[in-house]
Amino acid sequence: MMTVDARRVTGGVDTHADVHVAAVLDSATGRRLGVESFPADIAGYEALHRWFESFGVVDVVGVESTGAWGAGLARHLAAGEVTVIEVDRPDRKARRLDGKSDPVDAEAAARAVLSGRATGTPKSGDGPAEAVRALEIVCHGSIQDRTRAINQFKALLVTAPADLREQLSAKPFRRQLELARRFRNDYDDPVESHLRFSLKQLARKIGFLNDTIDEFETRMNKLIGQTAPALAGTFGVGPHVAAQLLATAGDNPDRLKSEAAFAKLCGACPIPASSGKTQRHRLNRGGDRRANRALYTIVLVRMRYDPRTRAYVQRRTAQGKSRPEIMRCLKRFIAREIYHIITNPPHDLPTGAELRHRRLQADITLTALACTLDIAPTRLSRLERGLDYNNDLTYRANHWLNKNIS
Repeated sequence: MMTVDARRVTGGVDTHADVHVAAVLDSATGRRLGVESFPADIAGYEALHRWFESFGVVDVVGVESTGAWGAGLARHLAAGEVTVIEVDRPDRKARRLDGKSDPVDAEAAARAVLSGRATGTPKSGDGPAEAVRALEIVCHGSIQDRTRAINQFKALLVTAPADLREQLSAKPFRRQLELARRFRNDYDDPVESHLRFSLKQLARKIGFLNDTIDEFETRMNKLIGQTAPALAGTFGVGPHVAAQLLATAGDNPDRLKSEAAFAKLCGACPIPASSGKTQRHRLNRGGDRRANRALYTIVLVRMRYDPRTRAYVQRRTAQGKSRPEIMRCLKRFIAREIYHIITNPPHDLPTGAELRHRRLQADITLTALACTLDIAPTRLSRLERGLDYNNDLTYRANHWLNKNIS
């Protein structure tokens, strides 16, 4: 008795704020089997999933905007054990040739997956990396707001009446804010009255933003220390840089098949720009620009404070490389280092609490260990309490304790 194999299908979804448009193709022939619209809510996700399965066994589904309007649908399908592929929007040439509509875009998403043009796995967005991303977005916005408020305060002070300007300009900025918070604004002169009121409100706003940023940074530092302590302790990586790199890699960094893929995602891979006898590479303007800026920050710190990086810069400068070319090389090297730290963190890196426990077991004071390591006791104290992270210092302290305890 012969059995007929179940039809295998490939889906594509064009996502929007309120409605998702789905198309389904026969995986064997590429023939379109149907197009349908569904509301962008939980009930709509379930209906869309059932609609796909009504045509056969779902091989894979291509979803547009998995980091925005399609994030909820991508998580729902992944929870239902459906393979989801991230699909970029069609290029402008294809749109001019084939036209533009939601059904056309949904079918194009399915065909991009079926042809192998789209292969990227979307970020799962269901773990600590997503939580860090949320904190970093709001903290970054608060820092920009604080900078804007400080610039406004200083600009108003420049054009203030002479007596008020002389009263404040001779004092440090922190003291200026303290005085401005206590300003009275019941003056007969309307200009000075409203000016003092404006300065007082700006000073209060700056103080509020300072407290907000401190709270966000404390939360980020704690969460990053629990999630990726090796990344937080890498030379040149601060809380904001670590948060951005974690957000770029996502909660499923295994979707990045190689360190070259991570470098391309960060816009740090070299782009060939050779012609004839000229062999060179140019700046990569693609990828996640905020991740690229995070790598740039690490490069700046290491070029100034890391002896190995400074020696590398001197050697490459002597070979005729320009400073931008050297920095692009360094960003590529750092992308490789960060990729391996995120995907394969070291298992022999002790935590600050473990260091403290071992130090107390050996009956060694904090000051004595700090003097042995030639560092300030406060640095070691912050390391043990989980307020700061430093891989090199942690390994040095652990090595010394292993050597002397045994």
